[in-house]
Formats: sequence, structure tokens, C-alpha cells
Amino acid sequence: MAEAVIVIPARYGSTRFPGKPLARLWGKPVIEHVYRRAKQSRLCTRAIIATDDERIAAAARGFGAEVALTRLDHVSGTDRVAEVAEPLVDPGAIDAAVEPLAGDPGIPMGTLCAPLEEVEELANPNVVKVVLDETGFALYFSRLPIPFVRDPGAKVTRYRHIGLYVYRREFLLELAKMAPTPLEQTEKLEQLRVLERGGRIRVVVVPKASPGVDTPEDLERLERQPPQ
Repeated sequence: MAEAVIVIPARYGSTRFPGKPLARLWGKPVIEHVYRRAKQSRLCTRAIIATDDERIAAAARGFGAEVALTRLDHVSGTDRVAEVAEPLVDPGAIDAAVEPLAGDPGIPMGTLCAPLEEVEELANPNVVKVVLDETGFALYFSRLPIPFVRDPGAKVTRYRHIGLYVYRREFLLELAKMAPTPLEQTEKLEQLRVLERGGRIRVVVVPKASPGVDTPEDLERLERQPPQ
């Protein structure tokens, strides 16, 4: 298997939560929790924090992380490499996302999802939903509650997307050169660029989503829980 490297993008100017990587959770910056979880992965040999902000870079170096400074003009996490908003991401889930690409050279990109358990998450546009085909590849991602259940008696499992991506290096470089696509711009979901251009994304289902931090309210709720 080729070397697998985790790149953690960390942008200070988030629209929904400015300064999120440096926000404190259980006495440490959120980005440190992400980094230390990533380092526990079995299949990835390096973890790098990619940031356009010297404040984040300084904090990352302070807890011993490898840092790569990026340009300021990236339009999405894909262009900075990925989007990781789960400070308590399970290292086993990272490995689960990597394994399909390690076993099949024809898969260019992978990600994760988990069963959507809370009713209120259905209507929450910050919780991205995904529908899969029978072989585990993504059909569509949306901020809306998909699939629509026309028959109230029908039993269907809905899945929430987990914002962790795995790419082959060559595919990622090509993807970063592509212009944003209409659905990507409409939903503000960068992974739709792949689907709109006919690409495939392998989605691994894990039992449970890690706690995400997309807004200050998410951080406050997580802070009230015992440290993990």
C-alpha cells in the first residue's frame, strides 16, 4: 500500500464559526483534539495541519504538529485538501475510510457516513445527508432530508455524512484544478463537484458519527460533556 497521509485543513475565517480551530475544548484548542485523534490511525503514517493562518500554525507547532502553510485564496476544504469538523473523530473510522482505496486501485475517493439517529438532524442543514447505491457509492449529498419517504410506513435508513475524505494524490490534484460546479455552489457541498463530473465516491458506513463542531453552540454542548 502507498503511504497514506492525513492532512487536516484548518481555516480561521469560517463563516459559521470564525476561529473554530483555536476555540478551547476541555482546555485545549479544537485543532489539537483533531490532530491527536488522527495520529492514532493505524494506516496513516503522517498527520499534517494545513492552514492559511499563522495563529493556527503557531498553536499547532506548540503542541508538536507538522504544519503546512497554504494560500489564502482556496475556495473550499477540498482545495486545502479536506474538511474535518469532528474533533473526536474515531481513529478506527479513519482506517475504515482508507481501507477501500487500499484494496481497490480503481476507487479514487472515499468518505464516511453513519445512520442518522436524531429526528432534529433531518431538518438541520448543517447535518449533510447522503444516499448510497447498492455497492456503497454515493448517489447524492444534500442538506435536505433525503431520501424523501412518500409512504409513512416504509422503513428506510437515512445516513448523515461525516466530513472526512480520502483521496488518491493524483485524483486530488486534478480535482483541485476543476472549477466549482452548479450543484456544488447551490448546496455549498464541495463533494458534489465529483459527482457532477461523473466521478465516484466510496462511502463507508460506520456505526456512529463522532461529535461535530460546526457552530459555537456545538462547541458549548460538547464542552458540557466529560472529556474523551
